[in-house]
Amino acid sequence: MTTARTWAVALTGLDGALVEVEADLSNQTPEFRIIGLPDKALAEAVQRVHNASANCGLELPRRRLTVNLSPASLPKHGSSFDVAIAIASLATDGRMDAASIAQTVHIGELGLDGRLRPVPGVLPAVMTAAREGIRRVIVPHANASEAALVEGIEVFGAISLADVARRHGADVEDRPLEPVPAPAAVGEPRNAAELAEVIGQREAVEALIAAAAGGHHMLMSGPPGAGKTMLASRLPGILPALDDAAALEVAAIRSLSGDSVGALVRRPPLESPHHSASIAALVGGGSRVVRPGAIARATHGVLFLDEVGEFAPSVLDALRQPLEDGKITIHRAGVAASFPASFQLILATNPCPCGNYGVRGANCVCPPMAIRRYLGRLSGPLLDRVDIELALTRVSVAHTTASAVDTVTTDAAAARVAEARERAAHRLRDTAWRLNARVSGPWLREGPRALTPVVRRPIDVALSRGSLTLRGYDRVLRVAWTLADLAGRASPTVHDIGRALFMKKGITT
Repeated sequence: MTTARTWAVALTGLDGALVEVEADLSNQTPEFRIIGLPDKALAEAVQRVHNASANCGLELPRRRLTVNLSPASLPKHGSSFDVAIAIASLATDGRMDAASIAQTVHIGELGLDGRLRPVPGVLPAVMTAAREGIRRVIVPHANASEAALVEGIEVFGAISLADVARRHGADVEDRPLEPVPAPAAVGEPRNAAELAEVIGQREAVEALIAAAAGGHHMLMSGPPGAGKTMLASRLPGILPALDDAAALEVAAIRSLSGDSVGALVRRPPLESPHHSASIAALVGGGSRVVRPGAIARATHGVLFLDEVGEFAPSVLDALRQPLEDGKITIHRAGVAASFPASFQLILATNPCPCGNYGVRGANCVCPPMAIRRYLGRLSGPLLDRVDIELALTRVSVAHTTASAVDTVTTDAAAARVAEARERAAHRLRDTAWRLNARVSGPWLREGPRALTPVVRRPIDVALSRGSLTLRGYDRVLRVAWTLADLAGRASPTVHDIGRALFMKKGITT
C-alpha cells in the first residue's frame, strides 16, 4: 500500500482553506474514487484525470485508487482540484519526489489532452497558501502572472500535466503543447474621463469633490441630459490611487469573478449594473459556488446605480445592510460566504418616469400616482444612508471660454481630495477610521471633536422639528467635517453645518 499527499485550496467567498489531497493505492479491484465531500464537478475529475494522464504518457496504476480530500467536512467545489488529484494519484507508485509534492499547492483544471486550463479564484487561493505558510504553488500557465502578484511565493506556470510531473522529478517525455490562453486581462484604464468636460454644473462638481474627499454616498436627481452619468463616471478619476493591500483585494475579487488579472490596478473600480439587475447580481450568490456581486466588485471604488427609479425596491433595499457594515455575507445551505463591500454609492434618478417633471419649458405627461410610485422606490431607510442629495438642472450654456474660472480639471480636483483626506487621516490618526464617512455618530457628537452648541444649532433645530433622523444628523456632521477639511479649517463652522444640511435635505439656515 502506497500513499502520496499534496495540497489544494477550497474557497468560500474570499476566504480559503488548505485541503490535503491524499491518494492511496491498494491491491483490490481496480477503481478510482474521490471522497471528502466533493460536488458533481469535482466528482467528474475521475474521467478528466484518467484521460489527461494517458494523453501525457503518465498512465495511472491499474489498482484501486482512493483520493481523500481532507478535511472531509469542508464543502469542495469546482474543477480547480484536478491537478492536485492527478499528481497525488500518479505519485502513489513512487515515480515522483514525495517531499516536493507535499510542500506544493496545486491549482488548475485538466483538459482531456493533459493541458492545464485557467480557473477563477487563483489569486485568493494563492493568498491562502501564503497565509498558511506554503511557499510553492503550481498553477495553469494562463494564471501564472496573477499568482505572481502575491509576494514571497514561488510560482510555476505549467502548460500540461507532464510539466507538473517533471517539476517533481518524474521521467516523462516532453511533448510540446500550446498553452491554453487566458481571458483578456483586467488592466489599468488608459484614458480617464476629464472633469473639466463637465460644463455649467459648478455646484454639482463641488458636491462631487466633497463626496470624494469624505467617501460620502450621493444621490443626484435631475432631468435627462443634466449630466448625472457624466459626473459619476468622473468620480474614480479624482479618488486617491489604491494602496497595495486595497489593490490586491480588488484583484482577488476580480479573479473570483472569473476575470483574468494581469497586474494590480491602482484606479478605484467603477461598477454600474443595469437597472434590470437582480438581488443576486447586486449582492452576489449562486447555487453551488457563491460568486461576488456588483457591490463586492465595487469595493474600494464606486457603485453607480443609474436610473435608480427603475430598479426593483427589493434590490435597492438589499444595499442597506452592506452600506452600514462594509461587508456582505451570503448564506446558502451548508455554507456562508463573506465578501468586502466597502464602496461609495452614487445614485442617479429622473424626477419622474418621463423625466420632465418640474423642468422649465418641458411638459410632464406622468400622472401624480406614477410620479409618487417612481420616487417611492427609494425607501426612507436607504435615503437616510445617503449623505448628499443633489438636485441638478439642465445646462443652459453650451460653450466655455479659455478664461472661464469655474472649470475644474481632474488633476486639480484630485489634489484637493488628497489634501482633504490627509487632514482627515491626521485628525483621526488615533482612531480606527480614516474617512469622515466612516466615523461613528457617538464619537462625532460626544467625543473629543464634538462641536459647540452654537455651531450645531442648525442641525439641532432640524432634528427637533423631525426634518432629520439621528442617522441623518450624524451624516450632516460627517459632511460638515469634510467641507472643513476641503477649506483647510481645523473644525466646521456654522457655515459648514448649514451647507452640509442643505446638501442633505435642501434645508437653508
